Amino acid sequence: MSENRDGAVRLPDLSREEIERYSRHLIMPEVGMKGQRKLKSANVLMIGAGGLGSPLGLYLAAAGIGKIGIVDFDVVDHTNLQRQILHGTKDVGRAKLDSAKDRLHDVNPNVEVETHHLRLTSDNALEVIEPYDIVVDGTDNFPTRYLTNDACVLLGKPNVYGSIFRFEGQVSVFDARNGPCYRCLFREPPPPGMVPSCAEGGVLGVLPGVIGTLQALETIKLIIGEGEPLIGRLLLFDAMEMQWRTLNLNKNPDCPVCGENPTVTELIDYLEFCGVSAYEEGADEQDAEEVPTISAGELHARLERGDGIRLVDVRQEHEWEIVNLGPQGAKLIPLDTLIERLSELDSADEIVLHCQGGTRSMKALRQLQKAGFRKVWNLRGGILAWQKEVDPSLPRY
Repeated sequence: MSENRDGAVRLPDLSREEIERYSRHLIMPEVGMKGQRKLKSANVLMIGAGGLGSPLGLYLAAAGIGKIGIVDFDVVDHTNLQRQILHGTKDVGRAKLDSAKDRLHDVNPNVEVETHHLRLTSDNALEVIEPYDIVVDGTDNFPTRYLTNDACVLLGKPNVYGSIFRFEGQVSVFDARNGPCYRCLFREPPPPGMVPSCAEGGVLGVLPGVIGTLQALETIKLIIGEGEPLIGRLLLFDAMEMQWRTLNLNKNPDCPVCGENPTVTELIDYLEFCGVSAYEEGADEQDAEEVPTISAGELHARLERGDGIRLVDVRQEHEWEIVNLGPQGAKLIPLDTLIERLSELDSADEIVLHCQGGTRSMKALRQLQKAGFRKVWNLRGGILAWQKEVDPSLPRY
């Protein structure tokens, strides 16, 4: 993007091919040649190339955004393919950034795609975000969400927010220059482990398509300067009831980041702020002292020796139907029914609890300890570890 002699920004011209490509935009007076040239001059940063980033990236590229930056450090997994439509079966095992870049260039070779293969942290966030006009938050964890918000406030960037869980989604535009920021709405994160991740609770594959597309729409509106962006409003979507609700948001004068007397004037340790470090450190300490663990390999060896271990699966019944250790003698007692079904367990038995990845079974183990059980272990890494270390033929979810 260049400037005229008077200092005004000169928008880039469109080639003949681009005029044909974007013709359905150009015939709309709300977009027209000027709006399309604004899109071509724009730089947008996507945080994440997963469920939300997939429809977001596809529609931003198709719309003719001049430069799309993507932050991600993950690789494509089979479990992504149900919703992350940037990636295909042939991409399993590839870096998501490589897969995304190829796909976006296939959609629109005129778009520059800049990749940032890293985990966004307090040390690099300002440097990564600063060159971009708009940031779009497609994250799935609270530390990165708060980090993205605070960095955008400090840099004066609009933050197009989206989140999804099971059948519900949220969208807003946080721009502290003109309205509230994310911390005005959620000043403090929930306690660690309180909100299940999508890996634990699931997400309907179509849902990120709905929410990610709305994020793309809001981004385009901001760039062309048309319509009413969701600044000061939170859009809630319930897919099961097919209902939309809009909540009006006010800027909080006491917000620690964008308020009248901010106390957060630089990026902080967001893992610590969200309790992740403390939670993990506490879990490690409890593993050693209060919450004994056993590896999949150790458990398999003991079962092979016939040690008489009682296996208890604390997942839900629909997860048991996907994959289970029933052939190893496992019994299903979902975590939310464990206390009322204690009579089905004998405290004299050696009991190994397991779930998908080990988090819920650790909670179950603490409940049994409080009830007087002493010979209990948590299967470290859960049924996923068993699939990886013992029986690769089992499906993974």
